[in-house]
Amino acid sequence: MNRHTTTRHRAYMELFASARTDGKLSLTNRIVVGAILISVVLAVVGTEQQVSIDNQTVLRWAEFAFGLFFLVEYVVRLWAAAERPGDASATAKRFEWARSFFALIDLAVVVASLVPFLVTGAPIFRLVRLFRLASLLRFGEFSFALRALQAAIVDRRYDLYVTGALAGLLVLVGATALYWAESAAQPEAFGSIPRAMWWSIITLTTVGYGDVSPVTTLGKIFAAIVALSGIGLVAMPTGIIAAAFSDAMQDHRARRTAATENAE
Repeated sequence: MNRHTTTRHRAYMELFASARTDGKLSLTNRIVVGAILISVVLAVVGTEQQVSIDNQTVLRWAEFAFGLFFLVEYVVRLWAAAERPGDASATAKRFEWARSFFALIDLAVVVASLVPFLVTGAPIFRLVRLFRLASLLRFGEFSFALRALQAAIVDRRYDLYVTGALAGLLVLVGATALYWAESAAQPEAFGSIPRAMWWSIITLTTVGYGDVSPVTTLGKIFAAIVALSGIGLVAMPTGIIAAAFSDAMQDHRARRTAATENAE
């Protein structure tokens, strides 16, 4: 193995979390995660007008530095992608990586870093860097947690279907009841069932913006029933998923403990 290949292999091991078998992030990837988080914080803080005016030069130089950092990282990743397992040529491996989902996210991060210098008032583009974390945290314990959550949802999908159907039925019944009780008093808000559904949804989810509320006695009674039903109904899917996720994590910890004891 020549020096060029050895350097490229080291870059591959440092930048590609999938290359590591211990499920941990390399020092380089930890730095990348830190850079992403700091750049997102700066993007969020930069939307405050007073902060942006007082620190315009600092923020622009920081954005330029992060943009250059992510651009260099992307180029090095593209170069090191030739070390990916397989019999294809280096060019083919790089092209295959470049059109993968997470590589496109990497490219989007580079574009998001350059957009603020090309388009004014585009801080929202910088927040795409958060998606970059997905390509780094999808391995190891983070990966297992995500898979456990996915498995919990799939395992309890029929329970969630039932609660979803009940929620949809309650939204429709609540909207119909308020339409019947309030349409004459508030035609703009409850003049039709589709209009009343806005109130029904925000009440069922216990958000209650307060922009629409019943004024008749019968309407208030129906509203109280929908609101009380929503408290229990909205909590049901949360409890279902939380219980399934907790069971999956406990099972994982039990298997890991057993494997450790057997190894000893």
